[in-house]
Amino acid sequence: MSAETPDDELVGTPEGEGTAPSMPDSEAELVDAGEAAGAIEAESRDSLPDLPAAVVKKARAAKKATKATKSKSSKEGALSKRDPLAAYMRDVQRYSLLTPTEEHDLAVKYVADGDVDAARELVTSNLRLVVKIAYDYRRAYKNILDLIQEGNIGLMQAVKKYDPYKGVKLSSYAAWWIRAYILRYILNTHRMVKLGTTQAQRKLFFNLKKEKARLSAMGIEPTPELIAERLSVKVDEVIQMDRRMSAGDASLDAPVGSGDGRSVARIDLLQSGGSRIDDVLAEEELGGMLRDKIHEFGATLEGKEEKIFRERLVAEDPRTLQDLGKGFGVSRERVRQIEKRLKQKLKAYLTAELGSGVLDVYEAG
Repeated sequence: MSAETPDDELVGTPEGEGTAPSMPDSEAELVDAGEAAGAIEAESRDSLPDLPAAVVKKARAAKKATKATKSKSSKEGALSKRDPLAAYMRDVQRYSLLTPTEEHDLAVKYVADGDVDAARELVTSNLRLVVKIAYDYRRAYKNILDLIQEGNIGLMQAVKKYDPYKGVKLSSYAAWWIRAYILRYILNTHRMVKLGTTQAQRKLFFNLKKEKARLSAMGIEPTPELIAERLSVKVDEVIQMDRRMSAGDASLDAPVGSGDGRSVARIDLLQSGGSRIDDVLAEEELGGMLRDKIHEFGATLEGKEEKIFRERLVAEDPRTLQDLGKGFGVSRERVRQIEKRLKQKLKAYLTAELGSGVLDVYEAG
């Protein structure tokens, strides 16, 4: 129990017959009485009758009150809420701000020597700037600590890229990096499905509602054509982004109604992006037929044609024309002519065996 607790909360009923013993008048007396009760109970039972009954009764009551007070205080401490943002702000205020000269010297030291301690001091001295910028976006994203965390990453990136010889303050340069990281985080976490992937979509994500409100306040109807002109984007992109932001996320696993009364997930009603199973089976069957006929054609070849067919046309790692020409003792061009004639013979053989229609389908696929 704190020292600021009113005295009347510690006062009991007056002493007397049939009444409860009175409580001590202050917290100090409460503790003293509790210690006295402990000393009394440490004595043997034979010595208790030597003490007045009222004193023993009062001491025991005080000890119980002391235990109850300590128990209540511990429970309140365990259940008390701790504000992480307030704790972070207290930590941030421990780092002092830098003068322009100190900031420049530390930046030069980091650029010249790569001193990590100098970079750390530049970051910690600008943590308050991150908090200030993050508060500007608290309506767009409720958890301010997440925004501060992303802004701190942007601050570290700014310190890494900062050039002290440009004559620009670190805080002015870092503000752009901090905002960029915060805005990117808001855009990526606004919904499970990312809304803006292009520069125009990102511009619309942050400015579409504000532009519509601004035009409505001026008494002008916010048409997509007018918004697209004012934001320098395409009309189709304005319409698409407006639809995306107006509609909420829809789960593919959410049940939807069906004609027979059964509950079917939305994902089960979507068309598959892959090929149909009958097309896949037909293609596999056609490929098997072609492979068999190609091997049959290879069995009819002899000499140079057989070697070119086996080591170049159907090989997984084909040999070059130059390499084959050296083996045959002929020029590279001669091997190319033999290969061209061999391909023509293969096409004629497959057409005769399978028909021109089957071969045309295979070549189109």
